[in-house]
Amino acid sequence: MKPVVGSIEAGVAKDAGLARNTALVVLALVLMRLVAAAVTPLTFDEAYYWTWSKHLASGYYDHPPMVALVIRFGTLLAGDSELGVRLFSILLALPMSYAVYRAAEILFGGARVGATAAILLNITMMAAVGTLIVTPDSPLLVASSFVLFFLAKVLESGRGVWWLAVGVAVGAALLSKYTSLLFGLAILIWLVMVPELRRWLRSPWPYLGGIVAFAVFAPVIHWNYEHQWMSFVKQLGRARIEDFRLGYIGELIPTQVAFATPLVFILGAMGLHALIYRAPGERSARVLVGVMFWTITAYFVWHSLHARVEANWFAPVYPALAVAAAVAADRVPWQGRAKRLAQFCRRWAAPVGLAMFGFLIVQANTGWLSLYRRDATVRSVGIGWRELAGEIEAVRASTHATCVLAADYGTTGWLAFYLPQGTCVAQQAQRYRWTFMPEPDATELAGPVLYVDETGPTPPLREAFASVQRVAELPRKRGPLVIETYVLELLQGPRGEVLNHGPPPELQ
Repeated sequence: MKPVVGSIEAGVAKDAGLARNTALVVLALVLMRLVAAAVTPLTFDEAYYWTWSKHLASGYYDHPPMVALVIRFGTLLAGDSELGVRLFSILLALPMSYAVYRAAEILFGGARVGATAAILLNITMMAAVGTLIVTPDSPLLVASSFVLFFLAKVLESGRGVWWLAVGVAVGAALLSKYTSLLFGLAILIWLVMVPELRRWLRSPWPYLGGIVAFAVFAPVIHWNYEHQWMSFVKQLGRARIEDFRLGYIGELIPTQVAFATPLVFILGAMGLHALIYRAPGERSARVLVGVMFWTITAYFVWHSLHARVEANWFAPVYPALAVAAAVAADRVPWQGRAKRLAQFCRRWAAPVGLAMFGFLIVQANTGWLSLYRRDATVRSVGIGWRELAGEIEAVRASTHATCVLAADYGTTGWLAFYLPQGTCVAQQAQRYRWTFMPEPDATELAGPVLYVDETGPTPPLREAFASVQRVAELPRKRGPLVIETYVLELLQGPRGEVLNHGPPPELQ
């Protein structure tokens, strides 16, 4: 028996070492993101969500509240800075990695496949940039990882109590984004497709888990009830197809190749194929990973029939994709060309992912790689906004403006974040976006007010004031590149309501 005991002890020690090395790799990647977070200006969405975090509510026009909570925790630790806004989101990659590691280990029997899954997930742009740039997809990615992990625990233990944990994870996902409703459908398909799991349909535990998820999500339902269901109408109404535009489907694969990084995407595709045709692991494990990927993917294919699907919307499928990629890398006995391809992808996936992340951060902050020409980052990342805000503040002070108005929520968010704390900032229209915070004081809106936009006030807004005077034109720049030029108009003598409180378009 000694040789057997010795081999078991050696296996345990090897697994412990592998887990430790994986944790060190993930920690190094997290530290790299923290550095990038500190030097990269906020995107306009992040600045907007930061305003949510200053006025916490159980719901918002655009999304449920989880992203606001994530930002609030980070700013409590590191202040109202770029790093503070992003800190907690980036740190959530640590429990996310643990959940994916354990899910893969349980489902496919080994620490090696778990380690590979955790590292492959972390080197995707979805995880690297998706946890750095804080959007509702950041906490959704983490919650999705725990949904998969807790379902794996249901499978491993056979204990119904784990369904309560599944309910908590699904509830947290619902607090992040409404597309998490599809987890319920995916779980149902899994239970129906695997005969030995159908017994759970006759058990109270999955339904108790559903009640837990509903209880976690209930504050969002109540908020929508109090606000004419406008968030539900806005987001869930997107599934409705009014006209077909097949061109959007062609964007799906290229964007996901980029967000997964090419080599992880190839491994993921090989793994998803193998789960169907090569049967690595138990059927229940293979079906679970498959339904967690394909159910949500099928919805987004449906959505792309009439509207563009943003690349980051696929966040909830990435834990399953990472597990499938790890299966392709470590569990499938490929032969010939397929074996060489899998080995190549496994060896070079991390270097390629790190290089892509590094290039993206350098490009977003400097523009060097495109020789200062425009690229996809210049409009969304707030390069130049700190300097621009200083110039806007100087104009505001010299004109004695009591409030700064903007036309869109992104510019409003940037102004609120980068202008001195306490400055009156408001979006002139779309006030339904700002139900979570108090309205500006009437004396602040009495003027003069400073209007900041690329084109200046609209004709109706001009007519609402006795005097409209252009006082400055200020560029936002990245190096020598002028990204956009803002027109600053001083509005005086309001003739009526300054802010437009019209209903959202979904309720008109």
